Amino acid sequence: MHSNRLRRREVITLLGGALATWPLSVSAQQPGKLPKIGFLGSGSASSWSPWTAAFMQRLNELGWVDGRTVAIEMRWAEGYSERFAEIAAELVRLKVDVIVTSGLAVPAARQATSVIPIVFAIASDPVGVGHVASLSRPGANVTGLSQQSRELAGKRLELLREIVPSLRRLAAMGNAGSPTFALEIGDLQAATRTLGLDLAAFEIRRAEDIAPLFEAIKDPADALYVIGSDPFVATKRIAISTLAAAARLPTVHSAREFVEAGGLLSYGPNYADLFRRAGNYVDKILRGAKPADLPVEQPTKFDLAINLTTARALGLGVPPTLLVRADEVIE
Repeated sequence: MHSNRLRRREVITLLGGALATWPLSVSAQQPGKLPKIGFLGSGSASSWSPWTAAFMQRLNELGWVDGRTVAIEMRWAEGYSERFAEIAAELVRLKVDVIVTSGLAVPAARQATSVIPIVFAIASDPVGVGHVASLSRPGANVTGLSQQSRELAGKRLELLREIVPSLRRLAAMGNAGSPTFALEIGDLQAATRTLGLDLAAFEIRRAEDIAPLFEAIKDPADALYVIGSDPFVATKRIAISTLAAAARLPTVHSAREFVEAGGLLSYGPNYADLFRRAGNYVDKILRGAKPADLPVEQPTKFDLAINLTTARALGLGVPPTLLVRADEVIE
């Protein structure tokens, strides 16, 4: 699709720009003496490529070049949370100087080390789930960036109602095994009460749960809210979009990747920007700063993505005023 071509071009531009920023002095560095960054990706290398490209570009701008001034060890859980502990332990054995990950893998990283600094590039509710003591004073060895997704549930539903004005009954689905699932359901319940919507929440725990769930919700629901701040759900986004299309259910999401996979609408923080800013944390830590002294930052850039192809297939009209506000329109 047009959107995917743009993203590939953006990634190439990011990497090309990063290469151009390599300092002339780094060739004198000895590989054996390089500081190490451990990267624990909860998803896959391909799905995270725009985010890792933004992270790498920022590091390069700050003088940290993989294989020259720093060594970066990247590991991928491929959406399987049970692999977090194994990967975190491996990074500790490699004696990395800092671990970069997502909020979902922070508990495993903290279990593996209380000494090595941990930076989360995205986290739904770092205080609520116990990653940090507070946003201003994280404490311990963990800090990073909040994706602030819990507070955005109401905004997503308001945007969805602009496309589906008859929205009355909403179904929600998410991974019940996710540490943020209960928190996000709670915020969604508050948002639906405010907007006067009926909510039915459904839990999934395995891939086999997804198809039967659609049989249960397609008749009583006018739309589906997908709780996607979880690597398991993210890796199933194509299957979810396909089943939603077959059930003729409009869907709303927290990340644009779901819309690129066929979902109707997403609104949430710009993940590439968050990963870019994670590079600032790593730079400060490698230069001697302590995570406890680095406040957790909030997102400053948000993306609205709309899939016009999906809207047309569902017989829905998207108001021109909404299209003008969109950061990405897929057609």
